[in-house]
Amino acid sequence: MKTVTKSLISLAVGFAVGAGAIGYVMQSTEVSDRSSGNAEKEPLYWVAPMDPNYRRDKPGKSPMGMDLIPYYGDDAEESSPGTVRIDPDVINNLGVTTATVTSSRLNLDIETVGYVQFDEDRVLTVSPRVEGWIEKLFVKAVGNSVKAGEPLYSIYSPEMVNAQEELVLASQRGNQVLIDAAEERLRALQVSESEIKKLKETRKIQKTITVKAKQSGVLDRLTVREGAFVTPSMNLMTIAQLDKIWVIAEVFERQLNQVEVGNDVQMNLEYAPGKEWQGKVDYVYPSLNPKTRTGQVRIHFDNPDGFLKPGMFANLNIKAGLGDKNLIIPKEALIRMGGSNRVVLALGDGKFKTVNVDVGRLGSSRVEILSGLMAGDDIVTSAQFLIDSESSKSSDFKRMQHDTDADNESHGSMSSDAAAQAVWVEATVKNVMPQHSMVTLEHGEISEWDWPAMTMDFDVASDVELSQLSTGLSLHAEITQVGKQQYQLTSIHIPEQKQVTEQEHNHD
Repeated sequence: MKTVTKSLISLAVGFAVGAGAIGYVMQSTEVSDRSSGNAEKEPLYWVAPMDPNYRRDKPGKSPMGMDLIPYYGDDAEESSPGTVRIDPDVINNLGVTTATVTSSRLNLDIETVGYVQFDEDRVLTVSPRVEGWIEKLFVKAVGNSVKAGEPLYSIYSPEMVNAQEELVLASQRGNQVLIDAAEERLRALQVSESEIKKLKETRKIQKTITVKAKQSGVLDRLTVREGAFVTPSMNLMTIAQLDKIWVIAEVFERQLNQVEVGNDVQMNLEYAPGKEWQGKVDYVYPSLNPKTRTGQVRIHFDNPDGFLKPGMFANLNIKAGLGDKNLIIPKEALIRMGGSNRVVLALGDGKFKTVNVDVGRLGSSRVEILSGLMAGDDIVTSAQFLIDSESSKSSDFKRMQHDTDADNESHGSMSSDAAAQAVWVEATVKNVMPQHSMVTLEHGEISEWDWPAMTMDFDVASDVELSQLSTGLSLHAEITQVGKQQYQLTSIHIPEQKQVTEQEHNHD
């Protein structure tokens, strides 16, 4: 059996190589005939003899080193590998739609998402300038509104008391130099001008000094309580503003080089329908997230009404401009696979073919094509995955033919052509594989199919009892062709068993 199988494999390989060589010779002959008949006709493009997907707009060499063949727009493409044909009624049932390949500039707008956060350029940190004790807090919870000039906290500090005493003594002596030095020291310790003026007029030393807010905003952080001892190294609270905010957007690595500082950005929120915000790219961060392979882009927005709040999720459209002029197709027409990108060409008259393409940049709704297509080509934009699966197998697309025979086969009835593909032959069982519903038969010559005597594996039909078969059993087998290069054991006749049965019957 192994010897026979090796022989069959050798014959199959030889047949494939021979067929390829014959096909190339026939194609070359057809090209020469067409060239003579189209001497006055300009070719549409040039194609590789062994790869119909390799097309160029001028003569040259194919990747295999062969001369490219001119194509004049005749019907030769219908017979090329991968071309399939669908009946018009099936095209309508599948909802096949097409679009034309155009040459234009790709809109590079980037659709992405981002998160609202405070403008860090406008965040104020409040820290004490002296050691002391917090006597009173005027803002006691994160999120409280703060206005410029309003008190934040009052502090008792011996150092602050000493600085006040210096100013009082200098005022009593009338020494302007000492007065100016004492005032500067109090300002450095965050004493307001109004407090200094009051001290000079009343000459009454205050045990506590009140510190006021330098800007309006909201309390974003609070790390101290009344009675706490504080030092100059401590961060007591943080005040952030809401009238201007940042949005940090996530942009894919392949699109990051399209973003520039100053690009306009349009933003909307799913929970605020009808509202839009206009902003600008403020900064493109220099590093990428190694896990998500995305880069961050900082966008600045005005927020006068305070509607936008840190932590909100936003949808963004970054206006990155237009790319260079190139071939453009709708994004839905592209079939993206692991190792290749493909589209389905609509050749007309119900004919379709899958071709490989080189993809450039991706837009929000369209894609750049660098090679594989030509301007004016019609491509399929819906139902292309089903067509591609057939074209990739170079199928004759019979299962798309809407005829009576196909309907009969789908209901289990065999057409007259299928019935003619069943033959009887003498055979010997070499192996039974019940777990796979298969059997190995050594059968005689089948002249109807030009088969020599050989050993083959066959699927066994469901109505054949596998229990009747055993290794070494001689029988008559009905072999039926059930598909392209697919054969099945559909019936058996065992002469020995019949004879035994008749003898037993006569004996009884």
